[in-house]
Amino acid sequence: MELLSPAGNVEKLGYAYAYGADAAYIGLKKFSLRVKADNFYEDEYKKVVELKNQYPGKRLHCALNISFHDGDIDNLKSNIEYFRQYPIDAFIVQDIGIVPLLQKEFPKAELHLSTQASCVNSEAVKMYKSLGFKRIVLGREISINEIKRIKDSVPDMELEAFCHGAMCIAYAGRCLMSAYLTGRSAQAGACSHTCRWEYDVLSKPNGAKELAQSGSLYLREHERPEDLFPVFEGEDFTAILSSKDLCMIDHLEDLKNAGVDSLKIEGRMKSTYYVALVTRAYRKAIDALEGKITAEEAAPYIAELDNVSHRASTTGFYYNRSEADKTTTGASDSKYQLTAEIGKAYSESQFEELYNLSQKTYGDFKSKLDAMHPNAKTARLKDLEIHTDRNVVPFEKKEGWKIYECTAFNKLSLDMTIEFVSPEFVSLTAKPGEWQIISPEDGTVKNWVCDSHPCVIYTKFDLPNKTILRTEDPDYVEGKIRDTGR
Repeated sequence: MELLSPAGNVEKLGYAYAYGADAAYIGLKKFSLRVKADNFYEDEYKKVVELKNQYPGKRLHCALNISFHDGDIDNLKSNIEYFRQYPIDAFIVQDIGIVPLLQKEFPKAELHLSTQASCVNSEAVKMYKSLGFKRIVLGREISINEIKRIKDSVPDMELEAFCHGAMCIAYAGRCLMSAYLTGRSAQAGACSHTCRWEYDVLSKPNGAKELAQSGSLYLREHERPEDLFPVFEGEDFTAILSSKDLCMIDHLEDLKNAGVDSLKIEGRMKSTYYVALVTRAYRKAIDALEGKITAEEAAPYIAELDNVSHRASTTGFYYNRSEADKTTTGASDSKYQLTAEIGKAYSESQFEELYNLSQKTYGDFKSKLDAMHPNAKTARLKDLEIHTDRNVVPFEKKEGWKIYECTAFNKLSLDMTIEFVSPEFVSLTAKPGEWQIISPEDGTVKNWVCDSHPCVIYTKFDLPNKTILRTEDPDYVEGKIRDTGR
């Protein structure tokens, strides 16, 4: 089975490939159902081409899955030459109106039917096959048994199914709730996720809130009395229609046996950390299923899914529709935060250059200090004792240690215990003293850095390119619901 991962920008695309995806799907500005994702634009096609060359055999799928109005088709036509610059292997579409255009302009690219088309039966699959589609991204409302029936009926059609990530309370995401309340259409890629908003329960006299907090309050639609949707009132919110996340990590064999050719992870708006760890977990699970590694070897990677932002999980419609009907509360959350991304190791010449710069910086500082009047020097030294961040400390050569490129996103300080996560190992814990922060600008050791501060990491650990540095989120409280925006 192919593993297909999300990539909201070019950096995430690199991590999807590095952490085990066979293919990744991207969106291009204005034509994707995730317009709030960074998506791809301007000259980023050059970086994408470079990544495809760096990871030969990896595929790139492009989502053009909005509902096209005539103005959108005009815009698409005017951007054709730009699209040609991307090494696209397949287009994911729901609107058949653009199919002839794509077939004409991109004859080598495959057509994949978007899940937005809600294809859930074999007759529809046959029809789309006659139109030239190579793959069907099945509607999320389908069951395992229905997948098998489709595969038996149309064995040469590739079937793709979601295996992990956020679910939508609407039918295949075709929801007007966001457009109704905010004027932002889900079908134009601008969903405001109104089903997950925090509503208040009001009444006169005040009594509804206490009832909702009891857990005994439900929504019931008049024509469907058997369907009950729980209403839960928290401290500052009410959850009504927020679906659980999909997680099929323990059921991949059933999907394979049913005829699924590609497993799709949701999440073009998710973080690099999410893309990397979820991709890695499913890569190891597939490898174990195919006998490339043992289940015991895969287990610790799969367990890391608990350390990625998520809600309570479900198997969706695959086995029992009642599972999909279960709602949950709160935002997607994790006890870890992505603190930095680790790049390539410094070469020997780069290391020596930075070391020499460090010695020069320290020598210049010491010369200025020694040239001061004794009283001024004493005052300066006392100031440095109080404000240690102002000290100029050169790094020392340590046997077996290496310097790595580093991009910080959150505060990183030398007194922290940090964890490295990579495609090649589950995690490595680095305690204070086992790593250092060095400024690439002057070669000195820094006590801390944060977002936008240039830095490199000096440590005894061997770190592959695209290693992730994570730290525990100080604001995380287990069991407490918070809106992290992730």
